[in-house]
Amino acid sequence: MTAYARVGACTGSNKGIGLAIIRQLALQYPHSPLNTGPLLLYLTARNEERGQAALESIKADPQLQRAKALRIHGGLTDVKFLPLDIDSKRSIEEFAGKITQEHPDGIDFLINNAGIALDGFNENVVRKTLHCNYYGTLEVTQKLLPHIKDGGRLVNVASMVGRLGSRYSGSVRSRFLSAKTPEEITQLMEEFSAAVSNGTYQRNWPGTAYAVSKAGVIGMTRTIARQNAQKGSKVLINSCCPGYVNTDMTKGRGVKTPDQGAQTPVLLAIGDIGGANGQFWQEQRISSWE
Repeated sequence: MTAYARVGACTGSNKGIGLAIIRQLALQYPHSPLNTGPLLLYLTARNEERGQAALESIKADPQLQRAKALRIHGGLTDVKFLPLDIDSKRSIEEFAGKITQEHPDGIDFLINNAGIALDGFNENVVRKTLHCNYYGTLEVTQKLLPHIKDGGRLVNVASMVGRLGSRYSGSVRSRFLSAKTPEEITQLMEEFSAAVSNGTYQRNWPGTAYAVSKAGVIGMTRTIARQNAQKGSKVLINSCCPGYVNTDMTKGRGVKTPDQGAQTPVLLAIGDIGGANGQFWQEQRISSWE
């Protein structure tokens, strides 16, 4: 069995930005400050068939072949598939169990990219969107963070639409910004759901489940980063916006290619970020959440 110097994983990586993140990690790792030898990357997907197809597309990728990025071409990176549905607690537990079993000494980075964007706005859309984008990302973060090596990285992919802006009431904005624990952010998510259910959300919230779910991800990431640093951990935990990327999720309307969208998440996972922790990033630099 190959001894890997580094191990990383990306959720929701069978297509779109997630698949591009896997490609870009393999291409950029040789020049990364984290490069200390062979890298193992876990590509994940809900669906085994789609995950395996994505893995084959990576192995056959002409750019990766030309760059000799993968170990099958004489490079540094191996890519393996593991099933993961962040909408399922059981799937998350099985994934975390597999990772800890295979890598008892820990892994070096995790990119939480998986998420959904549903059409419409009602109680059901809000419930489904938050369950995947917020609660699923939170669950994966909490399950795997203890297994990231000191000095490792955790990246939560959010969105610029998660900025607080003027669409939230002053009291909700200030609670987001002053939150010290993920439980406080979760409380806000629950209040949003309740406000949509009883038709009072207009007082405090925007009418978009996706934006609120991503505001939750940014807020939760900040609080977990702060808590983790207070415990003395050196894991760097950040959230980011990949930009408006041309994928299924944007129905092909995005202006960036998936490879362009992958740049900020990849920087946060394996690049030099100067020890930044708990920040929201966009266009490969720290950006304001407000």
